[in-house]
Amino acid sequence: MTTAVKNENTVLKVILAILLPPLAVYMDKGVGTQFLLNIVLTLVGFWIIGIIHALLVVL
Repeated sequence: MTTAVKNENTVLKVILAILLPPLAVYMDKGVGTQFLLNIVLTLVGFWIIGIIHALLVVL
């Protein structure tokens, strides 16, 4: 994968992490513990905690 494609994917994942945190984690890690944890954090943490977790996973 070239550097330009990686940068585009990272930008897309950061935007998704802000708008739809579980989707960004799913795109990066697939279905697993990080994905399930993000769903719980997003629902319980009133979205902000889910966004923070998704950004940590994606970046």
